[in-house]
Amino acid sequence: MSTVLQQATDARVASIDLAAATRAEKDRALLLMATRLEESTGDIVKANEIDVRNGRAASLSDAMIDRLTLTPARIKAMADGLRELAALPDPVGDVVRGSTLANGLELRQVRVPFGVVGIVYEGRPNVTADAAGICLKSGNAVLLRGSGSALSSNAAIVAVLREAVADTGLPADTIQLLDATTRDSVKELMRARGLVDVLIPRGGASLIKAVVEESTVPVIETGVGNCHVYVDEAADLEKALAVVLNSKTQRLSVCNTAESLLVHSEIADRFLPLVLAELGDAGVTVHGDARVSSYGDSVVPATEEDWATEYLSADISVGVVDSLDDALDHIRRYGTGHTEAIISESLAATRRFAARVDAAAVMINASTRFTDGSEFGFGAEIGISTQKLHARGPMGLPELTSTKYIVTGNGHTRG
Repeated sequence: MSTVLQQATDARVASIDLAAATRAEKDRALLLMATRLEESTGDIVKANEIDVRNGRAASLSDAMIDRLTLTPARIKAMADGLRELAALPDPVGDVVRGSTLANGLELRQVRVPFGVVGIVYEGRPNVTADAAGICLKSGNAVLLRGSGSALSSNAAIVAVLREAVADTGLPADTIQLLDATTRDSVKELMRARGLVDVLIPRGGASLIKAVVEESTVPVIETGVGNCHVYVDEAADLEKALAVVLNSKTQRLSVCNTAESLLVHSEIADRFLPLVLAELGDAGVTVHGDARVSSYGDSVVPATEEDWATEYLSADISVGVVDSLDDALDHIRRYGTGHTEAIISESLAATRRFAARVDAAAVMINASTRFTDGSEFGFGAEIGISTQKLHARGPMGLPELTSTKYIVTGNGHTRG
């Protein structure tokens, strides 16, 4: 048996005990995991420095280095995320619906863990703690397959988490890290049907596409974030400027960052000079259409590829549209179903936009950066799903469960 299949088998065994764990037992493990992370900050930062040094040597982009880097503050945020999870209700055992049938049978549909969850992700070692925590709280064993760029960081984090889990009496194999030095571990994980219940990819378009197309294990598809902000003709320009800047510049390297800006032609003369100046001051390169280019010498002509690109960098595509419906057509063509925003004081416009745009999250007069499990009050999220089955948008604890029907009778037989 290969190492990956052995780990999956061990995870399956661990998941049986974990599924029966009480909320108190799981919360105790989460709190100890948080404490141990903070206590191990120095060791984790040293391990991370190795990855960052190797990443720079491999010419990773600034955005990828930012995703990879761990600081004491980011490690504290990881620990705080685990504590927030401990404070959240346990979804396992929740009754989704229940009734007494006409024949007297009592019917309940209750939440249960998936069992074993595999997660394939790139770059961001903070995902290691987030994913381990949310899977544990929802009663699932987890197989973590991070990227080779975060090899040392992930190993240090998982060692701390496993020791904490074991010290509370839960199975250490609840949390396991797969080898990230070759692609073989990903291929085996994708084909471990019967041992792994669901696979969640988190990363760029090529990673997600490969997992979705090649996996025999059921996949919850997380999405690429080509997010748009549309500034309507009825927009408050002060609000619009603040939202666009926050959506684009608050953090460049994450999937809920705005990558495209659409401006209604009726307010282009007033708004574009303002926003182009502010974006320029923030160091953002604007890739614009011909009408946008007429408002600034620094605008780079946009290509067809620009409109479809998730930059994850200090770049944004900007276009002028003649109507709300033109904006919707543009988003329908180039959007990825993640987050779309409209800035408008028109109730009719915001309602039409919300009803017609196809996305996991729609922001009305608010930054795209709010599409986040923590911001939505879910605690640490496992990812943001752009599919339409089971889970869509930020996936919190309930999305990491399935259900079973429990039917109680009194010697009932069917005629």
